[in-house]
Amino acid sequence: MPSRPHGGRDLTQGPVAASLLLFALPALASNVLQSVNGSINAIWVGQLLGETGLAATANANLVMFMMFTLVFGFGMAATIIIGQCVGRGDTTGVRRAIGTGLTMFSLMGLASAALGWVFAPELLHLLGTPAEVFPQALIYLRVMFLGLPSALLTVFLSMALRGTGDSLTPMLLGLPGMAVDIALNPVLIAGLGPAPALGIMGAGVATLCANAVSFTLLIGFIYARDLPVRLRGREFAYLLPRREIVVTILQKGFPMALQMMVMSGSAIGMMWLVNRQGIDTVAAYGAVNQLWTYIQMPAVAVGMAVSAMAAQNIGAGQWHRIDGIARAGIAINLAMTGAVVLLTVLLDVQVLQLFLPHSGQSISIAAHVNLVASWSFMVMGVTMILSSITRANGATFVPLVIMVIAYIPGRLGVVFALTPFLGIEALWWSFPISAAVSLLLTIAYYFWGGWRKISLLATMEEAEEFVQSESDPAGRLFPNG
Repeated sequence: MPSRPHGGRDLTQGPVAASLLLFALPALASNVLQSVNGSINAIWVGQLLGETGLAATANANLVMFMMFTLVFGFGMAATIIIGQCVGRGDTTGVRRAIGTGLTMFSLMGLASAALGWVFAPELLHLLGTPAEVFPQALIYLRVMFLGLPSALLTVFLSMALRGTGDSLTPMLLGLPGMAVDIALNPVLIAGLGPAPALGIMGAGVATLCANAVSFTLLIGFIYARDLPVRLRGREFAYLLPRREIVVTILQKGFPMALQMMVMSGSAIGMMWLVNRQGIDTVAAYGAVNQLWTYIQMPAVAVGMAVSAMAAQNIGAGQWHRIDGIARAGIAINLAMTGAVVLLTVLLDVQVLQLFLPHSGQSISIAAHVNLVASWSFMVMGVTMILSSITRANGATFVPLVIMVIAYIPGRLGVVFALTPFLGIEALWWSFPISAAVSLLLTIAYYFWGGWRKISLLATMEEAEEFVQSESDPAGRLFPNG
């Protein structure tokens, strides 16, 4: 009998709500720290380089978000495989999935970095980046692309650890990298001490150095503690991808990657529309997105915890716990997200002044946008919890369709339909409208869809069918799940 991998938390036993909360809190703390890191860096950029610098990083960071989402779905698929293997007590299965994931992420990271460097100007033009912002955004974006391979591998290994039930290690090991990023930003931007004044490039170089530190520490700790995601000796052969794991990651990860791409594509569309409203609105939107990062953190953390817990319980055959996981996740998300929404609405002006100059129209614009749209993230959080559970069993295609409906006609379509009546207000009201559409469709799928009957890991016969289907475009456009 295979033994349960050590080094993680068994999420198949004990009270559901308490186990979920204890697992989610370190993930939430990690998200908080990362967002504090990003916010402090945005403060340095805004104060040292002004609204143009902040608008440049907002445009470039949106492109980086798109690049992360391109591969995030495949990482989620690998993590779900790891979670189900942990639930079955299959250590070998965990490490086979790790080996395949490391190889795939390394190749994706290198390819994305090279292509991103070359096509960075085109990506910024696609966003409609204002001319006065474009030069700084291009410099910053290209430096960020250089750090993409190590950043993606760090994200994958952190996700894999959470799949084994360990959410504390990724949080603790992220602290030194964040400290490096925060410390280096003002030094490299302004040229403090012996350091040269690199301007916007300094912000990118600081992040690049932080990514390298985080990745090095994570690898060192994994091997020092002999955690279940490490490979040794003959296990390095697992770096040669196994066909059935690759097929499963592609089958299940491709729709999840498309979901994230739809989300980022919608964000790009919104940025394109906002960029046409003037520099004050662009800066305001960049600043309010800093607030929204914090608002979304509880839902993201609880969603990751729910996914890991559901995957382990499904792998262990504990289906009677799944609905309880959903209820606990929704309750925790609403309580946490609601508290953050209330706080940001009450203190929005004071917080926004950290990112924006006190004079000008940007602060009042940002405060209004936050008031209209922030509460919709509570609705989005419920959707995320239910989707995390269905994806934990490999159901990925229907959530993709739901997201396409919610983000294209539900958000961008609403903007174009309501703009003649509401003007710029249509941009902000599209957030709650799209959130409501997504929630209603997700609830219907959770209760009446067939996601419980799906089998996650592809058999060799399914793998053969998938490989043969590559000659048919439908095999790529309509994957199973």
